[in-house]
Amino acid sequence: MGMGLEYFSFADLWSPVMMIIALLIVILYSLVTGPWRERFIHSEPVAKKRQAAFIAGIVLLYLAQGGPLSLMGHLMFTFHMTAMAISYFIVPPMLIYGVPAWLWKSIFSKPFWRPLRFLMNPLLGLFAFNLLFSVYHMPANHDWIMTHYVVHGVYYFVMLGAALISWWHVMCPVAEWSKLTNLRKLGFIFLNGLLLTPACVLIIFASTPLFSVYNDADVWAKAMGYCIAGDPSAFLAQFKGGPAFFSLLKPIDDQQLGGIIMKLLQEFVNIAALYTVFMQWYRRERAQDDDPAFDHASSSRLNNV
Repeated sequence: MGMGLEYFSFADLWSPVMMIIALLIVILYSLVTGPWRERFIHSEPVAKKRQAAFIAGIVLLYLAQGGPLSLMGHLMFTFHMTAMAISYFIVPPMLIYGVPAWLWKSIFSKPFWRPLRFLMNPLLGLFAFNLLFSVYHMPANHDWIMTHYVVHGVYYFVMLGAALISWWHVMCPVAEWSKLTNLRKLGFIFLNGLLLTPACVLIIFASTPLFSVYNDADVWAKAMGYCIAGDPSAFLAQFKGGPAFFSLLKPIDDQQLGGIIMKLLQEFVNIAALYTVFMQWYRRERAQDDDPAFDHASSSRLNNV
């Protein structure tokens, strides 16, 4: 049986509200880094590759959380975990990289943020996302969050914020705000991958399906209630068996594949991050050896490559 996406409307598949929000964010970003740039102190032109990274990050986030992948994540656990990996491992570094240092300074130099500075503690950045992710994927928690619309939206938003904070410490775009040395960044990335491992192992090596959303038709219909227009019970009556009607795999195989995809994508991104941090460290050390006059400004430019 195929995915059966032809049974869903355009609004079900593409979430016009989230599409509009994504477009507005891209337009605002283009204005701030373009025609409005002169309004910001010490602003500089933003490289095309940075602009492309930010826009691509917003598009990926929309596809994962508002586009077809979001709906497919309610049909198969594999797609759910793929959307999670894109949203929290791939998108955050793209967004951080795409926003120039002068804009970060303009935003976070405001007095409003002072009471919230504790959120930027590296230890909090290391543990917050991994704890939120692990708690979310405890079977009872997962099913409850997936079937409560407001909680689902708030939890996903908080996880995105935690992921951004975590990635901030790895690739801090404002050199003078960095709290970690390069060696500690390498350790941070390694521990970040290690902390997520137990949740992935639980999912991959479970002997039975864990999540009712994907193997209980009634729970699935309730979760689908805020993804589609109309009465979920009528939808369930049309597709007896719930997600089994759409799934390409048995529930246990779907669950294991989803866990494997999550872990592999995380490791791939972590390896790329380790390589990037190491090369920045190497270039900085070479620059210091070659030029005794090497200064903090030069270090900042190397960080922003």
